[in-house]
Amino acid sequence: MVSSDTSTTAEGSRRIASIPDPANISGTVTDMNGDLVPGATVILDGPQSEDHREVVANDTAAFTFDNLAPGALYRIIVRAKGFVDWRSSPITLAPGQYDFLTDVRIKIEGEDSSVTVYASNDQVAAEQVRLQLQQRVLGIVPNFYAVYDARNAVPLTTKLKFKLALRVSVDPVTIAGVAAMAGINQAANRPDFQQGAKGYGQRFGTEAAQGASGILIGGAILPSLLHQDPRYFYQGTGSTSSRLRHAMLSPFICRGDNGRLQPNYSSLGGDLASSALANTYYPQSNRGVGLVFGTFAIGTAERMFTGIAQEFILPRFTSHSRRNTR
Repeated sequence: MVSSDTSTTAEGSRRIASIPDPANISGTVTDMNGDLVPGATVILDGPQSEDHREVVANDTAAFTFDNLAPGALYRIIVRAKGFVDWRSSPITLAPGQYDFLTDVRIKIEGEDSSVTVYASNDQVAAEQVRLQLQQRVLGIVPNFYAVYDARNAVPLTTKLKFKLALRVSVDPVTIAGVAAMAGINQAANRPDFQQGAKGYGQRFGTEAAQGASGILIGGAILPSLLHQDPRYFYQGTGSTSSRLRHAMLSPFICRGDNGRLQPNYSSLGGDLASSALANTYYPQSNRGVGLVFGTFAIGTAERMFTGIAQEFILPRFTSHSRRNTR
């Protein structure tokens, strides 16, 4: 994408850099037959002179305006040779909002034809995941699985479900948490490994394996096979009791890729499978049915408490979340 003239002034750059929770507008330009139209000029008009920007749709006909100020009034103009200019109605963005223009029609001069600017569901999902991967509690702890704009969320592709799971698993903060838990287990002498460096390494390995298997199975494999969404959808409105019920039921009820609520087989199955796998690498003295169902119960309880935290506490401290919380 090629940017234009006046938006690159020093004053404009400082203003863009200082915008809290910036929003953006994006889309793809096609003709009436759905063919891509690279090279179309897309203009952003805003309240300030530095808000005037122009981009040229790239080789895939895509365009993006980012670092937009929430609450400001914007208009989009699309120009292409042989087409009549089209102006959008005023657009006001919420903090952190990603706005996708749809049903934009530009008539070809002298003909009843149009250009449509839109983003596919897969493009929307990819951008939503990109923003989720910036969400961190206090700017440190990953909070990638929380969706704060549930109304506009679209289903994740299989690729995106695995991307989320892998990013959580290999995040440095996740690894640091595993190391800390291994230290706690070492002090408590559980499971029944020896003490010393070797025992700490074994405890680190079991903690890492259990966490990674739970995330991968419950957050990617089963959601892909069962067409379920592994994320937590923040409610944010309604009575305290309804929000509490929503949070506590999140391990048991999820949103399907079809948008409907359904039993959360993915989360429950992931916890159960992860607990069962622990029987293969825990010491013989710790194995058995008690390990499987005890670990499963602890994991489910942790998800309930995490849901409560997601609903009432974490949004206030999570960076890059939509600040429509109440």
